[in-house]
Amino acid sequence: MKTAAAAAVRTVLGDLDPAELGVCDAHDHLFLRSPVLPGEELDDPAAAERVLRAFAAAGGRAFVQWTPAGMGRRAGALPGLSRASGVHLVAATGLHQAVHYDPADLERRYAGLAGFFTAELTTGLHGAPEGVRAGLIKVAGDFHGLGAHTRRVMAAAAEAHHATGAPIAVHHELGTAATDVLDLLCDHHGVPPGRVILGHLNRHPDLRLHRRLAATGAFLALDGPSRAHHATDHHLFDTVAAVVEAGHADRLLLGGDTTTRTARHAPGPTHLLTALAPRLAREFGPGLPHRLLTANPARAFAAPWRAAGPGGTAAGS
Repeated sequence: MKTAAAAAVRTVLGDLDPAELGVCDAHDHLFLRSPVLPGEELDDPAAAERVLRAFAAAGGRAFVQWTPAGMGRRAGALPGLSRASGVHLVAATGLHQAVHYDPADLERRYAGLAGFFTAELTTGLHGAPEGVRAGLIKVAGDFHGLGAHTRRVMAAAAEAHHATGAPIAVHHELGTAATDVLDLLCDHHGVPPGRVILGHLNRHPDLRLHRRLAATGAFLALDGPSRAHHATDHHLFDTVAAVVEAGHADRLLLGGDTTTRTARHAPGPTHLLTALAPRLAREFGPGLPHRLLTANPARAFAAPWRAAGPGGTAAGS
């Protein structure tokens, strides 16, 4: 009788026992480029290494980059950065909203999209050294709804999930459309809610909705504390309190989500450990920071990786 594969977190240096992941920034970016953010590119490997070294010095051990294909994710630089800093790096395949891509390039990418995602998860990331694989699929919803591009990409992500077991991480525009996303991915395409990570929800501070989403079994990634004057900071603790008091503390993740060069001048991912973790301990007890920063990410990003699936061709990085 065939036994199920042990769950592992797929890092750029290989598969990792979830127990070894350590303190994790569950949603962030070392590199990112988009035509809607001119002049704000994150494209400097030296700056990325400084971020990781500071994070490690503060006690960080793992960093999940949600930058998908076609947005300057610098896949080839990630293994060296991981080795230099000692921080485990998890990379993403997937696509963002259509606005981040040239329309002609996007049409090209649509061909064999599920196969491309699957290949990057099981064979290797385009533009990276041989064997460097993605550990999650990044997709994105739209503001209070799901358009044709989003539905197409999420269908491909679901197919790649079923082929590989990979978790699916979702950008929610201003925190909206999370119910629509779960209806599409889980009810329509059969992805288990526990394999879905819902990002940016604290940008839409509907605490009843947050409790309901957590009750489905999906993970809620509360992110953005590195952004100056951003609503995520003063909504975060109310969201944490609502979900914890409803008995769903095991569904919460924390991330910095630094997406621009300007934001990199803010505290960044170290803020999770030097400011948020101590306050979480004071507000909710010493066990909660460990749960949100270590135990929950180890479950959220682990998968019983399957190698079989549809074939894919490299569609660009």
